[in-house]
Amino acid sequence: MRRSSIIAKEWWDFTTLDDALLKDAAKLTVGDIQNLSRPGFEIRMYDTLDSFFLAEAFEYVRCWQKSTAGKPCGICGPIGPVHQLPLVVEIVNAMEINLKHAHYWGMDDWYTGGHDDPSVPPSLAIIFKRLCYDRIRKDLRMAEENLHFINSENIDEFSRSFDEVHCPIMQGGQGRTKHWAYNDPVKRVGKYKDDPPSPEEYRKLGTRIVDIHPLSNIQVAGYFSGGDLYRIPNKGITVGPVETWKCDRVSIWHPGYHDDSFGLRLSSLMISKNIMDSSVPISLLASHPDVVFHFYRKGIGTCEVDLNTIL
Repeated sequence: MRRSSIIAKEWWDFTTLDDALLKDAAKLTVGDIQNLSRPGFEIRMYDTLDSFFLAEAFEYVRCWQKSTAGKPCGICGPIGPVHQLPLVVEIVNAMEINLKHAHYWGMDDWYTGGHDDPSVPPSLAIIFKRLCYDRIRKDLRMAEENLHFINSENIDEFSRSFDEVHCPIMQGGQGRTKHWAYNDPVKRVGKYKDDPPSPEEYRKLGTRIVDIHPLSNIQVAGYFSGGDLYRIPNKGITVGPVETWKCDRVSIWHPGYHDDSFGLRLSSLMISKNIMDSSVPISLLASHPDVVFHFYRKGIGTCEVDLNTIL
C-alpha cells in the first residue's frame, strides 16, 4: 500500500510518490531541466517575462491564422496564465488579422450549479472575453458561436466540438497538484483507496464535473479571493485527457508562480523519463506525441534551503 498524502490524506497527490523520485527531482539544476528534452517532449527557456508572454501570445495568433472556411481550427486556452491575452489583442488589432474562421476553447471553469452567483470568482468565459475577445476589433473577431466554453449543460456538446473542429494546440499552465486544466488527482475512495487510477484508466476521462483537490482550492483562493476559501467552489468542469489527446500539441507555460520550483522539476523529470502516475496527472502527458514546456528561466528557482530568502 502506498503512503498517505501529507497534504490531504483523503486524496492522491505527488507526496505519495517514492522518496527517491522526489529527491531526484529536487536536485535538478536549470541546466539539467533544459537537458530533459527528448523526441516528443521539448523544453524551451525564456530570459525575460516580456519574451515569455509574447511567445505565448503568438501561439494564439499563429494557430488562428491557420484557420480557413474549409479547414477551421483554433486553440484551447487556460484560465491561467492570462497575461498573454492583452498581447494577443494588440497583435491582432495592429496587424489587422481576420479571425472570422478561428475558434477558441476554454479548458475549464467553476461548477456551482450555475454561473450567476456573484460570490463566485469570474468564470473563464468572462475572463477571456474581458481580457481578449471584447477588445479585438469587431470587424476582426471570430463569431461568438466559435467560442467553446464548458458549462454543466453542454458537456457532451463541448467534447464533440474537438471532433468537429481541429484543435492544433492545447495551451495551459501547471497547478500545484501538477494538473493541467482541472485534471486533479482523485480521492482515495472506493477502488482507488489503495492505489490511484492507472495511467490507462485516467486517460479515458473526458470532459466532466470534478472535485477540486484541496491544494488547488488553496491555490485558486490565493489568486482570486485573498485566500478566502469560502468564496471558492470546490467543484469544477474540465476538459479531459480524451480531448487533450485530440490536440496535435500540448503547450504548457511556466512563469514560475503557478507551481513552485519543486513542482516544475518533478513534472519535467517524469515526462522526460516516461514515468507516469495519476497522482501527478500532468505526468501522463509523457505518452502524448508532442508536448512543449516553456519556462521563464528566472522563475524556475531552486529547492535549496536558503535562510536569506526569509530574513
